[in-house]
Amino acid sequence: MDQYSQDPFSPVNDDGVHNRQDSRDSLFLMADFRVHGEKDVRAVRVRNLSQGGLMAEFPDGLTQGLRVEFDVRGIGWVPGHVAWSAAGRIGVAFDRQIDPMLARKPVGQGAHTPTFVKPIFTRTQR
Repeated sequence: MDQYSQDPFSPVNDDGVHNRQDSRDSLFLMADFRVHGEKDVRAVRVRNLSQGGLMAEFPDGLTQGLRVEFDVRGIGWVPGHVAWSAAGRIGVAFDRQIDPMLARKPVGQGAHTPTFVKPIFTRTQR
């Protein structure tokens, strides 16, 4: 059981913020972040990702309920709101479900290393 699990004795909350049934995929991923409606974008470290949200490192903290957007690799911009903010991390509940496995797909297009990356060795004549 993790520190953010729902307390079984607390009242039922149907707003989705406390719904922890989605399996979370622990990872280390950089994503762009912005407050909804603002142009300033900053990079954040995403620590886990699920269909319904994410947890990211955010030392400054954010106000619960603040509308935000994340540009997750392989998925694109996803809107949501801050569900919680504590100890230098934030939890975000997405407005729509995503496929978190898309963020794990390789970035490259081909199956081989491009030739411009491979070192060129020349033989010396003796």
